[in-house]
Amino acid sequence: MAATTVTESGGVRIITEVIPATDPRAAQLALGSGSAASAGTSLQVQGFRRAHPKVLGTIHIFTGIIHILFGIILTASEHENPSLPVASGILFWLGILLLVSGSLLVESEKRDNIVLVRTCCVVNVGVVLGALVATAVHGAAITRLPPGCERRVPLQIPPEWCLNASGKILSNGLDSTFVLLSLLEFCVAVAALAFGYEAVRQHSYTHMAL
Repeated sequence: MAATTVTESGGVRIITEVIPATDPRAAQLALGSGSAASAGTSLQVQGFRRAHPKVLGTIHIFTGIIHILFGIILTASEHENPSLPVASGILFWLGILLLVSGSLLVESEKRDNIVLVRTCCVVNVGVVLGALVATAVHGAAITRLPPGCERRVPLQIPPEWCLNASGKILSNGLDSTFVLLSLLEFCVAVAALAFGYEAVRQHSYTHMAL
């Protein structure tokens, strides 16, 4: 049996009704709350989709594959005197991070799941940090001498191939390309983070309101 309490305060009458769990109206209220929460989640995910996560994910997947392929090629060609990007392994771990981020972004286009949006935000924080580190590593590689050409002792004569400028020009061109790719990945991750954070924030607000 439902219990009703009437309270008056400042000319306002407040009626509170407590419904037992066995009352059929309790099931209807629970169903209505669940439907409202589901509709709210769908709207927030739709807001995240305004960023076109499938397109952003495709960019991350494409650049991730490029990182890994060049990581394999450069590691095989520079196994004796690895350059800074090869020695740091950034081409591999950033490439894998981009593949994970891209896959999650593409999947979020298909599913109404706020948990998936949260996961995208967390992974893209890693992409933002990784892109900044990659920019610093490739930038430092541009300013350094080619591997094996450093003078470790005074008056040391460098190998003859160190005097060939074409190799350094090619290396600098490759590092400059990866700097541009890193900036692109940074922008894509920031865009995904901005829309994802807004969707998560609205979901938290809606959840508290319900």
